[in-house]
Amino acid sequence: MRIFEEYMNYGSELIKIDSAKYIGDYAIRIQFNDGKEKLVDFKPFLSKSLHPSINKYLTEKLFTKYQIIDGNLNWNDYDLIFPIQDLYNGRIEA
Repeated sequence: MRIFEEYMNYGSELIKIDSAKYIGDYAIRIQFNDGKEKLVDFKPFLSKSLHPSINKYLTEKLFTKYQIIDGNLNWNDYDLIFPIQDLYNGRIEA
């Protein structure tokens, strides 16, 4: 059996988030370490979720308390986190 790990690797660096700014209405402008910038709308994902541990982030005060940890957006000690590839592509899959 062979096990493979896939990483988003463009050139010699892994893609990471350098900065993130809350714009409003559950949208965050994300700047990546390769210079790419995306505006990601989290509202559709949060609104569709029926799980209380996810839709609690529809409380704007809680949603805006994200941090950048290990190059990714992180809410409340990994309570909510998204694949970096989805953020890099600018869309969150449900």
